[in-house]
Amino acid sequence: MTSPDFSLVLESLFKLQRFGIKLGLEHTFQLLDRIGNPHHNLILIHVAGTNGKGSTSAIITKILRESGKKVGLYTSPHLVRFNERIRVDGIPITDEEIIFFMKKAEQAILKIKSTFFETTTAMALDHFNSHKVDIAVIETGLGGRLDSTNVITPALTVITPISMDHMEILGKDIETISSEKAGIIKNGVPLICGKQNSIAEKIIDLKSKESGAVQINVGQVIHKSISLKGSKFSYKGKQYQTAFMGEHQAENSALAIECIHNIYPDISYDTIQNGLMKAYWPGRIQPIGDRLYYDVAHNEDGIKSLLKTIKQANEGYPLFGLFCIKGDKDLHRLLNGLSGQFKKLLVTSDKEGLLLDASLLSNKLSKFGVENEVVSSISIGITKLNQFVENGGVGIIFGSHYIAKEVYSCVGNSFDNDVI
Repeated sequence: MTSPDFSLVLESLFKLQRFGIKLGLEHTFQLLDRIGNPHHNLILIHVAGTNGKGSTSAIITKILRESGKKVGLYTSPHLVRFNERIRVDGIPITDEEIIFFMKKAEQAILKIKSTFFETTTAMALDHFNSHKVDIAVIETGLGGRLDSTNVITPALTVITPISMDHMEILGKDIETISSEKAGIIKNGVPLICGKQNSIAEKIIDLKSKESGAVQINVGQVIHKSISLKGSKFSYKGKQYQTAFMGEHQAENSALAIECIHNIYPDISYDTIQNGLMKAYWPGRIQPIGDRLYYDVAHNEDGIKSLLKTIKQANEGYPLFGLFCIKGDKDLHRLLNGLSGQFKKLLVTSDKEGLLLDASLLSNKLSKFGVENEVVSSISIGITKLNQFVENGGVGIIFGSHYIAKEVYSCVGNSFDNDVI
């Protein structure tokens, strides 16, 4: 049960969102300076990109933990509880630790007018320092160049595949978005780069040369098999298996492997393989029932990978979907990926009203030839999906992080206490 003190502190933290998203580093530097610059004491890995940031960060973290390291992990957004964003050895920051930090930093936060994400970033770095982690993995929030996490000087930078997303903030074309993401590249800091489209690749290569960063690109990943048990693949002559499903997760795993080889080259093959099999990242093709999955994919490339993987792992089963999405997403870019993919596509919205109204979403999809049916809630949508599954289908709930709490509540998953 949440204490009254924690509820008030969390409310005050979320109220910092009134300051909006201030793309810039000055206030984060100021806040960190006021609390003793905890990031100066940490060995850090900085991860940017569009798709696969969370999964790659989780895999790196798990392999490092398998090797005996004490590891911090900072990610966003959360699925159910704020505490999920900040973890040490998979354990979320406690309510009491959040209260302690907010009271300690309160005057500085008010004076500087720190935003929600600036404050959360400082909290994470302070938490990792107080727990004396051996290393921490830091995921960017948006972009990279002006993201508040870019105050750190990491031992390693990582860029996962870049595609079109958050265009209202990062830019309307892949060139601009890639330049923002590549902003985490730093002079003399090695860069491990995932598979990119040709435009992003050129921009990252140029930035690396300008910064004097040693760039290591992930090589060819040979996909062996995708099944309900995970993904088998070959990389640089060695056979691996990950518990994650999908060719994209094999690519993420290879990226994580390259990171490990660079920062701790003595970590053994067996340790890496154990970490790959034990890694867990909820909301990514997550089984939540018999042939029923939840995935937070909300952009063109993410949804394309999701549908491809579900079909590979459930060959021969008709596909049914429950879809909802934020109103700021470019639906035009999603339509090709959705059209003709489902035997039936249900659309809905969330209880909190954070997502696009279901009727508006339905009309937009219909105008572009994507057949769909409106359902009034996540709960009713899941009930219908379960009926389709019972009659021999496969169901996927997708499109947003914001519905996680409702989804898990409907299927009886107490995710908020999970240790990653």
